[in-house]
Amino acid sequence: MSLKGVGILIAIVVVLLSAPPARGAQHAGKMPRVGIVWIATPATVAPFHEAFRQGLRDLGYVEGETITLETRFAEGMADRLPGLKAEMVRLKADVIVAPTTPAVRAARQATGTIPIVMANVADPVGLGFVSSLAHPGGNITGLSNFTVELAAKPLELLKEALPRLSRVSTLVDPAHPTAELFTRGARAAANTLHLGLQVLEVGKPSGLERAFAEAGKHRAGAILVGTAEGLFALHRKQILDLALSHRLPAAVSGTAFRYAEAGALMAYGSNSSAIYRRAATYVDKILKGAKPADLPVEQPTRFELVINMKTAKALGITFPPSILIRADQVIQ
Repeated sequence: MSLKGVGILIAIVVVLLSAPPARGAQHAGKMPRVGIVWIATPATVAPFHEAFRQGLRDLGYVEGETITLETRFAEGMADRLPGLKAEMVRLKADVIVAPTTPAVRAARQATGTIPIVMANVADPVGLGFVSSLAHPGGNITGLSNFTVELAAKPLELLKEALPRLSRVSTLVDPAHPTAELFTRGARAAANTLHLGLQVLEVGKPSGLERAFAEAGKHRAGAILVGTAEGLFALHRKQILDLALSHRLPAAVSGTAFRYAEAGALMAYGSNSSAIYRRAATYVDKILKGAKPADLPVEQPTRFELVINMKTAKALGITFPPSILIRADQVIQ
């Protein structure tokens, strides 16, 4: 080979060696494996799952090329979560993403060493998932959705929209990890607003009709959907159809647009899609060497109010301008 040819070859080698690795790439020969287990059905969580995947893409990851994403669904059955989380441990996932509170609890029971990124969790400190928001201190970090602290807001909005409101019934899934916390927050808010609050525990879909019958006996003027993930998210259409048939305005503290779209009079909460997209940044940091114990838990800084004018019209409710002007979205 001529000296010129040798020079060209050396130049090519230097370029290849100096080229930066693709963002999201890990050690040579090892593609990181990320597990994510949803409690609901694929159709129910499709926009949220896609938001998480988009978050990974925004960070430069390509599924099947620079990252492997193992996705499982519990199909609405919480008792399947432990087995699915154990499967992620057997697969030797580098990170386990746990969307919603029950998923975090199952992941925590499955492993104390694999990093866990939680998303959309109500009260990670109160539930014992982390030592503090600033210093998680274990193998769990991620994002809180502030649901428990926001238990008061839908009641305030109901009272503002319905000044004569005196009694409210709230649906709570007793098996949900945040049931007690949510109930405590709702009771405190009801006392402040001088509202009589009836707590209706519903652990199975078959109990929904009975619960609404009890709300009728209580002479409730509205219904508050608490613990709005898991069972209630899966059956939100049935819940809101029952609310409409019983002439009960429904307010939800949780995934705002999904519930308002399904027929809730109003819904107030953090933007779940933004939270799941943001969860990808935690995965990225951990795959690049950060420890969950050192990554502060994030809380949402913006909340959405969505109101459904079709439901308001069906119930003969006229929203005061003070609420309409604050709405982020209005469903006509």
